[in-house]
Amino acid sequence: MPMTKLAELMKSSGLAAKPSVADARMLRTALSKVSGLDVYAGSVSAVDGAVLAMAKDGLDKRLIVLGAAGSAVLGQFAGQDRSVDVDEKKMTLRICQLDGANAAALRKVLPWTAPTIIGLRTSVGMGDRLGLGTPGHIKAVEGTGLMPFVAQQSIREMTRTQRTAQQVMDDAGFGVFQAGWRDGFGSDADHLKTVEDIDMCAKAGFTMFTIDPGEHVDNAAGKDDIVTLRAKYEKLPWVEMSKTSHSCRTDYLTGPFAIEGIGAWQIKEEELLRAACKYARAIAHTAKLARHLDKVKGEGQYEIEMSVDETDSPTTPMEHFFVANELKCLGVKFSSLAPRFIGKFEKGVDYQGDLVEFERQFAQHAAIARHVGPYKISIHSGSDKFLIYPIAAKYTQGLIHLKTAGTSYLEAIRVIAKRDAALFREIMQFAIDRYETDKASYHVSAELSKVPKLSSVPDEQLVSYLDDFHARQVLHVTFGSVLTTKKPDGSYLFRDRLYTDLKKHEADYDEFLCKHLGKHVKPFAKK
Repeated sequence: MPMTKLAELMKSSGLAAKPSVADARMLRTALSKVSGLDVYAGSVSAVDGAVLAMAKDGLDKRLIVLGAAGSAVLGQFAGQDRSVDVDEKKMTLRICQLDGANAAALRKVLPWTAPTIIGLRTSVGMGDRLGLGTPGHIKAVEGTGLMPFVAQQSIREMTRTQRTAQQVMDDAGFGVFQAGWRDGFGSDADHLKTVEDIDMCAKAGFTMFTIDPGEHVDNAAGKDDIVTLRAKYEKLPWVEMSKTSHSCRTDYLTGPFAIEGIGAWQIKEEELLRAACKYARAIAHTAKLARHLDKVKGEGQYEIEMSVDETDSPTTPMEHFFVANELKCLGVKFSSLAPRFIGKFEKGVDYQGDLVEFERQFAQHAAIARHVGPYKISIHSGSDKFLIYPIAAKYTQGLIHLKTAGTSYLEAIRVIAKRDAALFREIMQFAIDRYETDKASYHVSAELSKVPKLSSVPDEQLVSYLDDFHARQVLHVTFGSVLTTKKPDGSYLFRDRLYTDLKKHEADYDEFLCKHLGKHVKPFAKK
């Protein structure tokens, strides 16, 4: 029966519908038998008389393609061939490496393994620093109505993990294929600052570009006296802003602005000066990069997020209004914007701050996004901020993008803590030793003196480190050093052993990711 079902599937023309759960199990049985590999049932797909699937070969994974000799689909992929019998007919089975060429072929043959533009649909970013997390991420969003960004990586993260933009994209595509996710996914080239960053990520096929003009933000403008502000204001790059200092005053000071959810809003001169002096150069830089994107991707072939979340001072609602309105005036089309909210959005831990004031301001941010846009409010460093999720869900009404990254790496370390106590102890001690150096580019407040002593924690309780505020942050910010540090002989100190453990315990990693990320997406799920 399974072989007959496989033979029937191979008669399909074009892209076949996703098999039912029962059929997928039978097809997995048949493909596993003819290949000798452990096939992932969800991956089984048929197109133009060929069947494709992901399979496990020991600790490694392979892409398998089954078809008649000379099949056009077979011809797209490179691999090793063998002749197999399928329902008394000779077929060619090609076993392929998960490399860049075969990833590109897969995107061509099965379009759902390529990213798409997500637009205003409610979405969640799931950064995957190891390239192993996509199946678990997909499980976390199934049935929620949220659109996942499973290819998401910043330039900083790629540098620290020694991965390329193309590797990030390819790993995500293979993960989507393995999971059998056909509902679409986004890809986020995160925190881009230069045209060179854009070119690299555009070449890799990214569809969303998060522009980070933080280096062009004048944080001092929040505290400057009025005389200094007026002097700075006159020297702003008005030509690049396509207006004059006078016309800008006219635009904002002749209000009031009627914004649903805020009411009649009369902007004061000082508010305008602070907003313009703080963000005008950042706006101009964003517009410059957006124009470059038009050249390299083509209008309508990408989406933009603008992020100012990593600046020193919070973005006030007035400043948010100024930024969004000026981007719109410059013709920059953006699907989401990430302000710097009040309170502490530290890595790997919950929100710290006044929730009442956060809610008051967040309601205004959401109102502005609907008024000027609509566009989505993007919450960066959104991992583990459980206290604010109900507030964000309430006021954005679906116009939200929640961005997570490092929390998935921490779930990988949770697997190590559970399955390989010796390796976890080594990694934890190494992270403690590296923390003071590696925390330099992060907003964290963990104290080494408050990390539980390794010698006092028995093996069966090591997973508790992943629930401790201080230990989580120490592990979070040292990921790059853990993944890339080498021994004197040139071999990796931890990387190979960590990957081996995660491949051995793949089910644990998927389960941990699904459970932990599931808590993130649940407040935003479509009812």
